[in-house]
Amino acid sequence: MEESGSVSDSQRSTRDGRARSLANLRPFRKGQSGNPKGRPKSITLSEAYRRELAKVDPNDGQGRTFAEVLAGQTILKAKAGDVAAIKEIADRTEGKAKQSITLTLDKREQVERAVDHMIRSAEANGDRLSREEAILALSLFMPEASQLLH
Repeated sequence: MEESGSVSDSQRSTRDGRARSLANLRPFRKGQSGNPKGRPKSITLSEAYRRELAKVDPNDGQGRTFAEVLAGQTILKAKAGDVAAIKEIADRTEGKAKQSITLTLDKREQVERAVDHMIRSAEANGDRLSREEAILALSLFMPEASQLLH
């Protein structure tokens, strides 16, 4: 029977193999990344659309790109009175109109109470939570909270 401090052959070979593989490791030079090219970039849907829209439409006699053909079709629809086409052109050229929030005192008071409750709860747990931190946390669940209280 082996003593409790002895090492078996399989453990010894594993340890020796590990020691040899660790001996070959060298730290990266200062400023050098272990993954210089980084994670491979995957193509997004927007990028795929842009690439396809930039191609020349083989069915267009004027040699325009798909984007130019679609823009021309949208303009023709807008000229004919298509409100959706008019809105699309305005949104793309002028930017979307700002959305306004109708504030009621009740809504603001509810948000204010929620912020106060978050601060009191943090204090009861021995933590400190500033008003700004509470508003930021609440904004994750209720985006308009930040606009209501600033």
